Amino acid sequence: MSNRRNSRLSEEMKRVISEIIRDEVKDPRISELLSITDVHVTEDLKYAKVYISVYGDIEPSLKALESAKGFIRTGIGKRIKMRIIPELLFEKDNSIERGIYMSKLIDKVIEDEKNRKAKDESENE
Repeated sequence: MSNRRNSRLSEEMKRVISEIIRDEVKDPRISELLSITDVHVTEDLKYAKVYISVYGDIEPSLKALESAKGFIRTGIGKRIKMRIIPELLFEKDNSIERGIYMSKLIDKVIEDEKNRKAKDESENE
């Protein structure tokens, strides 16, 4: 399967899974602040990693999604015409935390550079 087709399928699954969780899954453990950040479908279409992000504690939402996995797969099958409906693997998306961490590191380097330049200028005077 081509990469282009796989990425289109991943985006379509992301949209469909978001709709199913938002409109049809009625588990109170799923946070209303849950978002599907990305979906990666394997080349053989057997597995789809679904990356989720939640404001607050993610564990109850992950457990609820695991228990609703079959319902979500059935919904995908009704909306997307596929021979094989991938097994869903829900994972926490750490990209936001990594981005914040990298931003803090960059800010620290900039601040250290400013301090070093100010120190060098004061020593040269």
